[in-house]
Amino acid sequence: MEIDILSLFPEYFCGPFDVSIIKRAREKGLIKINLTDIRAFGEGTYQRVDDRPFGGGPGMVLMPGPLTKAIRSVKKEGSHTIYLSPQGKPLTSERLQELASQRHLVLVCGHYEGIDQRVIDSEVCEEISIGDYVLTNGCLAAIVLVDALIRWIPGVLGHAQAPYEDSFASGIFDAPHYTKPVVFEGKEVPAVLRGGNHALIAAWRRKEAIIKTSRVRPDILMENENERKQIDKPATS
Repeated sequence: MEIDILSLFPEYFCGPFDVSIIKRAREKGLIKINLTDIRAFGEGTYQRVDDRPFGGGPGMVLMPGPLTKAIRSVKKEGSHTIYLSPQGKPLTSERLQELASQRHLVLVCGHYEGIDQRVIDSEVCEEISIGDYVLTNGCLAAIVLVDALIRWIPGVLGHAQAPYEDSFASGIFDAPHYTKPVVFEGKEVPAVLRGGNHALIAAWRRKEAIIKTSRVRPDILMENENERKQIDKPATS
């Protein structure tokens, strides 16, 4: 997969993309990440990229000319352009799986009050939000998307099944995890996890995941009556 990220601060990405799993994925050639400075396409002597919004109001808006040129400089046939915006559709595990099949993504990072609507209308395939809040810019949102996305690319993680067992992959939270020692500060690892019966372990993990999802995010279970019924079943030991 090739990912082009357009922003006013390409140096923002140097740290996160140069360590850990993302770094290894780049070194293996599983993903290629290109950074483009929108200001390089700015207008006039001072390479201007923003201006005051029509109709008044605080802040500045990225002008359509420079941003459109920046996007078209990296787009190719089959490119999928995403604008990171708090007004976009929520980023979900399901959507990440779908995006992982794309060959080329163009991520547009908003700044200030956002970007000219005409750019969204003509150049953007979809708007994506990482949460119901506003950041100072879209760079962090782009990092979150890339980090979550590459986990679905074959070969990135050490275990191919890993992303399918994490939170939200099956529509609910992941189950609690434990490791050595068996007893820590008086708290013991549940016996079922040490018994070796994989069927019982799977059932225990599923129920614990449902219980936590119900406690923390009951809205997730509202759409699934079968999952809610699991909470009332007797505990398996």
